[in-house]
Amino acid sequence: MIAALSVLPAAGVGLNGRLQLVAILVTTLLFAVVFEMVRRRHLMERYSLLWLFASAALLLLAVFTGLLTALSDAVGIATPSNALFAAAIGFMILLLLHFSATISRLTDQTKILAQRLAIAEEKLGRKDDGDS
Repeated sequence: MIAALSVLPAAGVGLNGRLQLVAILVTTLLFAVVFEMVRRRHLMERYSLLWLFASAALLLLAVFTGLLTALSDAVGIATPSNALFAAAIGFMILLLLHFSATISRLTDQTKILAQRLAIAEEKLGRKDDGDS
């Protein structure tokens, strides 16, 4: 199990050095961007948790290439770099699904609020007509 968590890839296994460095830098940058967006109140904390989880998982896979190699072997993906990209795409799909569900819920709430506003304006209009 210790070998599967190796930070440095064995010869011919894992990501090459440049790709590993790029993956680590990109996921670290993603962490920083999410924290900055939360700090500036451009991103709510509940959504930032999703992004932080996704970037933490990708960072874990990028740093511990043995874990990435074990994952790619278990799933049947030929190269660990493809497994890293597949994991990233999988996280993006889950995030898009979550955001689609959120948008659907907000759309329903907006429709209900618009209907309630129309009813309230109608009642107010009738009340104003009755006062004249």
